[in-house]
Amino acid sequence: MPAEGRRAALRRAAAQLAACSATPRLDAELLMADALGIERETLLLGADGPVPDGFAARLARRAAGEPIAYIVGGRDFWDMHLAVGPGVLIPRPDSETLIEAAIAHFAGSAGPRTILDLGTGSGALLLAALRHWPAARGVGIDRAEAALATAAANAAALGLSARAEIRAGDWSGTGDRFDLILCNPPYIGTGETLPRDVVEHEPHGALFAGEDGLDAYRALLPLLPAQLAPAGVACVEIGWSQADAVAALARAQGLSVAVRHDLAGHARCLAITG
Repeated sequence: MPAEGRRAALRRAAAQLAACSATPRLDAELLMADALGIERETLLLGADGPVPDGFAARLARRAAGEPIAYIVGGRDFWDMHLAVGPGVLIPRPDSETLIEAAIAHFAGSAGPRTILDLGTGSGALLLAALRHWPAARGVGIDRAEAALATAAANAAALGLSARAEIRAGDWSGTGDRFDLILCNPPYIGTGETLPRDVVEHEPHGALFAGEDGLDAYRALLPLLPAQLAPAGVACVEIGWSQADAVAALARAQGLSVAVRHDLAGHARCLAITG
């Protein structure tokens, strides 16, 4: 009997993953491409061929609930490909709303010269902003060692190490003023239900923020009046139902708030000014 080809293996894998993934065919293709050491587009355009040795092991990990990004070691965000692994929050497309909000705020100007990313994780927000504004310099802060190592590695891979300082820290910030502050804090309530691959694998410190999901905002927002430079903006991610509650916390600090929506139409970012 001839060995199973890639196309048949992809069909079988997609059927297997249907029980644990909303995108089983895409997952199967990404795993196959990673096992072959090629891009997914190359896989789709290429001829059929033998199944690579590493595909079965990757498929088993995904079927057990491990996120695709951890298995293949990376995730696309904005115009970058970022390394990501266990202990580091996986960047989501929704967070690109923060970069869009920052670009809108600085439209018609030279853009920010100084950028702060609180809870930088993989470095996604900081590095996307530095790529958009080549004259800017930034600081990415995180308390997790895995995140600090990953963000520094991503900065180096993108040639941004000279402009991106990655340092250990928490919501207390730096005490300096910045033109642009970016933050995707934990905002999930401890009683909320999350998909299995998220709750069993991604770092809980980057996900959960007290019973109502607002603890990180209570720590973060009082810092902003002293950390925002004149004419600056803080772009802060929120859960889709949290706009009113977080905006009220910001206004209690004397700050002004505008809500930005993601591509699905959900409130996703507060653009906060002094």
